[in-house]
Amino acid sequence: MGTGDPMVLLHGTPFSSVVWRRIAPHLAAHRRVYYFDLLGYGRSHQQHGQDVSLGIQNQLFAALLDHWEIDRPDVVAHDFGGTTALRTHLLDRRDFRTLTLIDPVALSPHGSALVQTARRHPDAFIELPGYIHEAILRAYIAGAVHRTLSEHEMRRYLQPWLGEVGQPAFYRQIAQMDDRHTDEIQDRYTEIRCPVTILWGENDTWIPIEKGRRLADRIPHATFQAVTEASHLLLEDSPETVVAAVLDFIDQPSATSAATAVQ
Repeated sequence: MGTGDPMVLLHGTPFSSVVWRRIAPHLAAHRRVYYFDLLGYGRSHQQHGQDVSLGIQNQLFAALLDHWEIDRPDVVAHDFGGTTALRTHLLDRRDFRTLTLIDPVALSPHGSALVQTARRHPDAFIELPGYIHEAILRAYIAGAVHRTLSEHEMRRYLQPWLGEVGQPAFYRQIAQMDDRHTDEIQDRYTEIRCPVTILWGENDTWIPIEKGRRLADRIPHATFQAVTEASHLLLEDSPETVVAAVLDFIDQPSATSAATAVQ
């Protein structure tokens, strides 16, 4: 989508590339934009026994960058997408021109109350009647936004996780959440080789904003922006803020000079 220098958008959990629907078209006026569904999410393949952990997502992202022949893209990443971007940068040694993190999962421990419970009893949750699972999922997703999603918007997020394939896939990805995937990188944030900006919803109840400020303190020269009237799914609550912040960030002289220095 679009032309120019490459930009890659990474979604989080339990979401999909649908989160970028209001954002990608505006960014595509300035960059050649790539986005995709993480393995096991959205429209990507789902199957029993599948590894969809954060330990595999960075490997997939690195392979996609090679496949697309992309070098030093601007990266915008939300939630688990942030973990994936950080792991790809630090563990797979892929360079980015800039990195925008939006309410990322970056510091241990992590996981909501639902995540902690479902991780202890994944088989019980997989066997829930479909209507109970859907009710839980609706409440879970609603808790990620400050505003109220319309039914049409809610269905976009529910659909991949419903039915005989989707319901087990939802609890499969929860069962594979592990603090070790952030433990492996959270003491290495001083090694980040590109400009970083962090956006955080002030009303995020999934990952409190205090954790975001602690993350910013760990990354040299990172900038931090709190967004009012927004929760964890900032992409739904305030997409215009995301677009404006990303475009302003990638055009800053510091981003251009950092990219030149890497070359």
